[in-house]
Order: sequence, then C-alpha cells, then structure tokens
Amino acid sequence: MSYIYLIIAIIIELGATSSLKASDGFTNWLYTTISLIGYGVSFYCLSMALREIPVGIAYAVWSGIGTVGICLLAWLIFKQNLSLISIVGIALIVVGVVIVNLGSAGHS
Repeated sequence: MSYIYLIIAIIIELGATSSLKASDGFTNWLYTTISLIGYGVSFYCLSMALREIPVGIAYAVWSGIGTVGICLLAWLIFKQNLSLISIVGIALIVVGVVIVNLGSAGHS
C-alpha cells in the first residue's frame, strides 16, 4: 500500500506543479487553489508512504520521477524545448532512481 501512496503523491504533485505554472505567479486563483491543495494532498500521501518506505528511498523516487514527469509535461503542455543534453540528464535521473531502488532492496 505504501508504494500506491507514493505513486498517488507523485501524480498529484505533477498536477500541482503544472497548476503552479498555470497560476501565473498566483494571479489566477483557480490554478493557485488547485496547486496549493494538490501540494497538501501530495505531501499527505508522501507521509503515508513514509510509514513503510525509508525516507531516502521514497524521496529519491518522488523527486526523481517527479522531475522526469514535470519535464515531460512541460514539453507536452507548455511547449518547453528539451535539448539533447536535457534528455540525457532526464535519462540519468531515471537510471539513478532505478539504482537507488536496487541498492535498497538488501537494506530494507
């Protein structure tokens, strides 16, 4: 169940961060509200995941997948350009998250 909470936290955080961009510096109250509530729910779900998942592992997964996800959403929704070096960096984040999880399997 902890990994389900973690996945929910990541998905909601992606929505909250996208809404933060759309809030235009907190001038659009709809997106501001969605963003603030989204972050609150995301942190709650992350805290529930931390009941069983070590904090270092959970945060590495949350921040790593969140970073990759928001880069992809920014590319798709906000038409942000991704250079080759950015794509390599995103791939390295994915590899890093996998390595952290593989390394933690024996230490849980």
